[in-house]
Formats: sequence, structure tokens, C-alpha cells
Amino acid sequence: MQQKRNFSAKREAIYDTLASTNTHPSVEWIYQKLKPTMPDLSLGTVYRNLNVLREIGLARSIGVVNGQERFDADISQHPHFICTKCFRVTDVPVGRSFFDTSAYEYISGEYNVRIYGHSLTFYGICGSCSE
Repeated sequence: MQQKRNFSAKREAIYDTLASTNTHPSVEWIYQKLKPTMPDLSLGTVYRNLNVLREIGLARSIGVVNGQERFDADISQHPHFICTKCFRVTDVPVGRSFFDTSAYEYISGEYNVRIYGHSLTFYGICGSCSE
């Protein structure tokens, strides 16, 4: 990505770590992954850089899960499933459209609002925790 070339080494490592997993990691998870190779890395640096990545549109916050904010490098509009037992966050395939442009148009007109996106999250118990 063009913007990525101007990243500091730490920001690039944080982005690469986030983009290399589908676990929707927390700040602490990313910090633990990078700390062995970046001894001067702090939790604050990871948090600030994730917020910058979010602000420039390269990452998004999934929300707080079990007390920790979780992040995703896949910024496309897609739903998630969160297991309320093990707290795993899973992408839900978007083969089915839950919201289309007609829903956006209806809501915009009905409530006189401008919609930029949406978030859809399902909660329940995953198959592994059900067994």
C-alpha cells in the first residue's frame, strides 16, 4: 500500500502483525507477538499506532471483547461472530448480504441521517465450546 511505505518500522510491524492473523487481536496480543524482536516497544505505542491505522482506514476496531478492544485489518463491511464462552472472534462469510444499498437509502431518508457503514455482530457459543 502506498501509505504503508511511509510507516515507521514499529507501525509497519504492528500493521503486518495485525494483517497476518484472522484472530482479531487485542493490543496486548500484538504487543506480546512483537516484544521479543522489538524490546523497546510499549503497550502505549501499539495502542497509539492501532488508532492511527484505524484513523487512516487500514484497520478497524471490532469492539471490546472480554475487557479488551479487538482489531481487524480487514476493513471491508463484514459481520462477526463472538463466542461468549471462549471470546473467539470469527469473520462471518459475506456470501449473503444483510444490508444492501436499499436499506441504507431507507434509513437515510426515514431518519434524515448519512450512513457511512454498519457493524453486525452475532453472539453465542462456538462449536468448540458447545462440545
